[in-house]
Amino acid sequence: MSTMTAAQSRTRTYDMVYIAVFAGLMAICSWISIPTTVPFTMQTFAVFAAVGILGGRRGTLAILVYLLLGAVGLPVFAGFSGGMGSIVGSPSGGYLLGFLFSGLVMWGMEKLWGRKTLVLLASMIVGLIVCYLFGTAWFMVVYTSKSGSVGLMAVLGWCVFPFIVPDLAKIALAMLLTKRVGRYVQ
Repeated sequence: MSTMTAAQSRTRTYDMVYIAVFAGLMAICSWISIPTTVPFTMQTFAVFAAVGILGGRRGTLAILVYLLLGAVGLPVFAGFSGGMGSIVGSPSGGYLLGFLFSGLVMWGMEKLWGRKTLVLLASMIVGLIVCYLFGTAWFMVVYTSKSGSVGLMAVLGWCVFPFIVPDLAKIALAMLLTKRVGRYVQ
């Protein structure tokens, strides 16, 4: 059995605090919301900031903690909602789960190519595309099961096209924050 040094214990404590803080930031950013078919929120900013500032492992864990808090019923999602129904039963629930896949992709890119600025920017863009793909597919399945058939272009018009420019602005903001704050958290 290995014993943990004081420095290792302190590092783990800091890791848990950072993960909790960013899970809380995701909740707060979800409450900044404009209700639409898929609500406009600041969640994607918080997801990108978490992975950018904390790194792939801790950032992805923060996303997972956020999703688990919502899954057990805490009102951490847009519109102060929570519970499994907000994920599984909601057409927009796939975008929530897409955050986790975004984090995993960003973490993978970090492992492969490091934390250089260009790699981080590319990973955020690829992570956004992954979230769009997963969320759109989920939306189509859930929406079709509840309301009938819907075409891909209609769903893209509701769920992706209106979000592209705001999400790119959120990536820019997350990149700026990562460069300003990230060095203090590493």
